[in-house]
Amino acid sequence: MQSNSKFGIKDIVVIFLVIVLAVMVVLYFTKRNEHNKIVSELNAEKDSIKVELSQMLINYDSLKTNNEQLNENLLMTQSEIKNLLVEIEQVKRASVIEVSNYKDKVNTLRGIMKDLYNQIDSLNERNKILYAENVEVKQRYTAVQSKNEQLTKEKDELAQTVKMAQILEALSLRISGLNPRDKETDRISKTQKIMVSFTLSKNLTAVRGAKNIYVRIMRPDQLLLVESQSALFEFEDLKIPYSAKREVNYEGNELPVNIFWDNSGHEPLIPGTYTIDVFADGYNIGTTKYLFKN
Repeated sequence: MQSNSKFGIKDIVVIFLVIVLAVMVVLYFTKRNEHNKIVSELNAEKDSIKVELSQMLINYDSLKTNNEQLNENLLMTQSEIKNLLVEIEQVKRASVIEVSNYKDKVNTLRGIMKDLYNQIDSLNERNKILYAENVEVKQRYTAVQSKNEQLTKEKDELAQTVKMAQILEALSLRISGLNPRDKETDRISKTQKIMVSFTLSKNLTAVRGAKNIYVRIMRPDQLLLVESQSALFEFEDLKIPYSAKREVNYEGNELPVNIFWDNSGHEPLIPGTYTIDVFADGYNIGTTKYLFKN
């Protein structure tokens, strides 16, 4: 009986130890699995943080502003993100505390990014408003400038119209030869003087008062009859020679005018067609031709 009782106690002890060992083994593997699971979760969170930081860098690159202070803040925050990414890359197995610290830093950076984004968005909106106002001001300026240019153009056109309206005309312009007895002749061999006759037109808008009327007489051989080399008058910003001139007092009504070329002391005139131009106030107011026989 004693022998059977001792055997039974040993068996119980062995069984107990086996059970204890089995429990310890189970606990070990359970703890290891839990640890591995925690490590995997921490690594997954670490990778998630890296992805978020990388995305934040991309988002920062898309932010554009002309504000120097904001640009400086953007660069500083980008530098912090890059440094944090490098730090996370160097950690093989992150602890709970490290992951928690990374999360806090990411939250801080996210808040900074949101604040910078809001500032840039507000600045861009303000710039849009200023741009719109600038465009409106430019449009108004352009409109005013265009109106002024149009008014100037109309003023110039009106001035030109008035100027053109003031130009006189040499009406009934004719030329005739005069012999030594001042009788008209169409034979050049008997002509001593050439008389240019016309009537200044009526023009109430023309400048009144004393006016110089100039006549140019061109021979058939294109030689201009001139009294002297100093006989010049202004025409289209030039000074050109004339054959004869006369000063008249014009009062806006029709005025008969005779101007003479005395060929005494000059080389003989030649037969052919003579061209006569009459000038007043810097304008050619009449042209005619006349054929002198021999």
